[in-house]
Amino acid sequence: MALQLLDLAQLPVPLTAFGNGPHPANGNRPTPPGFAKLEGMTFDPASFVFSQPSTPTAIRASTVLPARRENVELRTADGHRLVGELAVPESGEVKATLITLHPLPTHGGFMDSHVYRKASYRLPALAGIAVLRFNTRGTSSPRGTSQGSFEEGIGERLDVEAAVRFAVERGLPNRWLVGWSFGTELALMYGATEPVAGEIEGAILLSPPLHRATDVHLKEWAASGKPLKVLVPEHDDYLQPAAAAERFSLVPHADVVGVDGAKHLWVGEKYAGRVLNEIVAEVLPGGAAAALPEEWDGPVATAHA
Repeated sequence: MALQLLDLAQLPVPLTAFGNGPHPANGNRPTPPGFAKLEGMTFDPASFVFSQPSTPTAIRASTVLPARRENVELRTADGHRLVGELAVPESGEVKATLITLHPLPTHGGFMDSHVYRKASYRLPALAGIAVLRFNTRGTSSPRGTSQGSFEEGIGERLDVEAAVRFAVERGLPNRWLVGWSFGTELALMYGATEPVAGEIEGAILLSPPLHRATDVHLKEWAASGKPLKVLVPEHDDYLQPAAAAERFSLVPHADVVGVDGAKHLWVGEKYAGRVLNEIVAEVLPGGAAAALPEEWDGPVATAHA
């Protein structure tokens, strides 16, 4: 699972194997054999080298489109420094903001989990959408390691609040939580109550397992009336479409969408692209009129291993 989440061939820094010693990405607990360790360096998004091809470029997993990208730090109420990256459109207005909450860090999830990385590579240029990615407490990525340690979704409440507060202070508009797997638990548990609820428009959930989030949290979302889009893979490991529809019936306005052929990790351009199109259609005012382009006629860079 961890290797599929990482899309290793597209990471901008090398990985090295390591054994069963403690590591922040695993909550400082022994790491399962076969996991990967990020080398001690911080990736600078300004290092992407853009060129102007003579013909339109097909958008692939490693294609990076123009944006203003910067490494950022979030500060939690309990004093932790969380590392992240903000990507905003190179020019023009910001039409929406995605505050992304990554999959389970003890199983390979981090801010570079492939759907979020592709969102940051593409959506600022293709849709005018800002993408904030960050590592929750104790999680490592090429960007660096966030302070603290994994707290099973409890202490991470302060991480969600810090990310939303950062987006508000930056003046980023039309803010949405986007959670994937473990990230959906955080969105459900903390997105419909203050201080987060008053600062976001709604949430989009990818592969919700509903392990930590309970009926109490679903009822909070029902009471909030805030939009809730739920994308459920047909072959999900934890919650498949029919069961998801039953569980989310507690939120009458939730839009539960089963995605044929997809699995929990949304592996493959077909499914990653479907997710990005669903996100854009949900968050842009008036909805997206058409699917995202599959080619780009302009400067491009490539994310190298």
